[in-house]
Amino acid sequence: MTLSPATPTPRTRRWLLSRGAVATAAVLTAPLTAPAIAGASSPAALATVDMELVLLGAQIDPPKSGTGITPGAGAHVLTVEQALNAEGLLASAYVDGHYGSSTVSAYAAWQRRLGYSGIDANGIPGQTSLTRLGESQGFSVTRAVTTGSRWDSYTGKRVNTRTRNMLARADTMVSWSLTLTQGSYTSDDPASAGTHAGGGVVDLSVSGLTTTQRWRTVQALRTIGFAAWLRTPDQGPWGYHIHAAAVSDPDLSQPARNQIHDYYFGRNGLANHAPDNTPTSYQVPFTWWEKYLRG
Repeated sequence: MTLSPATPTPRTRRWLLSRGAVATAAVLTAPLTAPAIAGASSPAALATVDMELVLLGAQIDPPKSGTGITPGAGAHVLTVEQALNAEGLLASAYVDGHYGSSTVSAYAAWQRRLGYSGIDANGIPGQTSLTRLGESQGFSVTRAVTTGSRWDSYTGKRVNTRTRNMLARADTMVSWSLTLTQGSYTSDDPASAGTHAGGGVVDLSVSGLTTTQRWRTVQALRTIGFAAWLRTPDQGPWGYHIHAAAVSDPDLSQPARNQIHDYYFGRNGLANHAPDNTPTSYQVPFTWWEKYLRG
């Protein structure tokens, strides 16, 4: 992040990341153009809920300053909200197709009712909790997203199976090897401000890579469904590395989900929410792993 004249002294990495995890209204009320997602939202309840689209809304909606509905997700989110309302967990005023903070809290209450706690009660649908809600309220679930084991690994760092598979695919798209410097489900580095506390988030080394190779690595990661950025020393108190968060991983921590929001709107995932500095030739359309696999 380039420091403004009003910021005369460097900020710590923890300050930059923690501030970036909270999307402020002053930034997010600026005009934004959301990428198009196939399938317009509808106010009608659905018999079948697309979990991929519910997760999309659950990542994109909460940091918004208003109650805008994420294109394609609204009808599926609305059905989930109607079900939470019927369970007595969400007030009618928030049954609107916008997966805001009230919906996150209501869904977390549903997860706790099922006996979940910790990361399993984060307010973001998992396959089992969403299926159970559907069984209770009369809808089925399609396009389920699962993380697999939370104790998988890649280049010696802990990740879940979904993240491992994504990294392995990205590794085949470049002629050099991807090496992690930090994995997921870890709070060992306080400077990460919680972004790595859940699943789906990794840091990658760029040591020995040319500038072109670094950008091609970012491009490969984005192609298969990561929100990925090349971090540079002029952005904060860190060395060159790539930070990547797997879009629509149900285990993403809240700070990491907020970075997905930033990425969706073409921002950098840092405290200043500045425009993404990735060169246009290395940018790709917004996507996620399951959508990529469908081609």
